[in-house]
Amino acid sequence: MTKDEKHRLARKIIKLTNEEIDEEHFIHQLLAESTLYNIYEEENTTFGQKAADKLAGFAGSWAFVISFSLFLLCWIAANLWLLKQPFDPYPFILLNLILSCVAAVQAPLIMMSQNRQEEKDRKRSEGDYKINLKSEIIIEDMHYKLDTIIARQGEILKYLSDKE
Repeated sequence: MTKDEKHRLARKIIKLTNEEIDEEHFIHQLLAESTLYNIYEEENTTFGQKAADKLAGFAGSWAFVISFSLFLLCWIAANLWLLKQPFDPYPFILLNLILSCVAAVQAPLIMMSQNRQEEKDRKRSEGDYKINLKSEIIIEDMHYKLDTIIARQGEILKYLSDKE
């Protein structure tokens, strides 16, 4: 891929209009574009999205596993041994209904949170790509300038040696 193709691709990525810009301004645009998505993402999070993230974070923790296991053990112990008139006798049909309802509500919330995380990762990778592209353009520009300096230095040395 040539330098011009990379420039065209980078311009397309940041969706610049038909305005002509110099390379320094172009590099600053790439940098600004790659950092703006983080700020935008945090400001536009809805209450439901935050709640789904919190629930998914709790549901995937040891605290949830241990607390839910204790709840199940207490439910079973209360209905088997502690209560004279159990409200949910063996085979614990009410407990099965509660577990099904928890799973039916919890699964979509966890999926919403995973979809949001996937979107965040995609935006992060796009930002990383833009930063890498910017770095590559800067390095190519530095190589060009260094080659120019070396060539001019050679010309100056030749000019000075001819003067002597």
